[in-house]
Amino acid sequence: MMNAIRTEGLTKYYGRSRGIVDLDLEVCEGEFFGFIGPNGAGKSTTIRVLMGLIQKTHGSVWVLEKDISKEKEQILSEIGYLPSEAVFYPDMRGRDLIRLSAELHRKDCRKVSADLCERLQLDPSRRIGELSFGNRKKLAVICALQHDPRLCILDEPTGGLDPLMQREFFEILKERNKKGMTVFLSSHILSEVQRFCGRAAIIREGRIIASGSVEELARTNAKRISVRGNFDPSGLPDVRDLQKADDSTSFLYSGDINLLLDRLSRQRIMDLSISEPDLEEIFLHYYTEGEEQV
Repeated sequence: MMNAIRTEGLTKYYGRSRGIVDLDLEVCEGEFFGFIGPNGAGKSTTIRVLMGLIQKTHGSVWVLEKDISKEKEQILSEIGYLPSEAVFYPDMRGRDLIRLSAELHRKDCRKVSADLCERLQLDPSRRIGELSFGNRKKLAVICALQHDPRLCILDEPTGGLDPLMQREFFEILKERNKKGMTVFLSSHILSEVQRFCGRAAIIREGRIIASGSVEELARTNAKRISVRGNFDPSGLPDVRDLQKADDSTSFLYSGDINLLLDRLSRQRIMDLSISEPDLEEIFLHYYTEGEEQV
């Protein structure tokens, strides 16, 4: 299977400041791939290098089986890119920007763009300066998708979209993905990744600390422990995300289960549940674990 994205040892420094370090990333063509990390982790830097918007310090980058440093123009003709912030000329009308974007890709996109405008409830006749942030984001979505790209790179795409538009946006992405478009979704909203992506990578402080299927990432020895009654986990090793409310205690636990059961047996417990954590809790686990698990 062809790779839509592949990097080897990809590194970017801004002077002495860390951007990304030794990124080895592989996204197969046709995947719906999640790229997870908080602000400042290196997600946007990675995307800018993939797009050829900034130069890498060292390492290798291939997008759609082509070297971005040598075949940038050809690669960009087959990519749709949705930046985290949609900044356009305020005096332009939406329809003019849509037409300009189509002309840059040398395609007649009128039918597709009209359909996208209808589905996203955007009036393209208005000046961009009159549009809300959410409507500017819709405009950016249309420009990114109207030319039927092979690969769509999305950087925090749902910011500014209301819940109904978010749902419609992901419906459009799922339809395109079923037809073969690769989706690279960079997000800090873990529920989006868990719901739509088959595989994902987690980035922390410029390094990928875990990658694999979403199901694999969720397989950790950490469990969500919820206790009702008089229970104090102080002194237990491997306790994270401790939450207390009235007579209930909840925490992530990745230590020896026998130690936990021994502690529980010596305190007054009314109810106990042990469950698998969701992806958001797994994310917290990876970020506090401090170990590479690629």
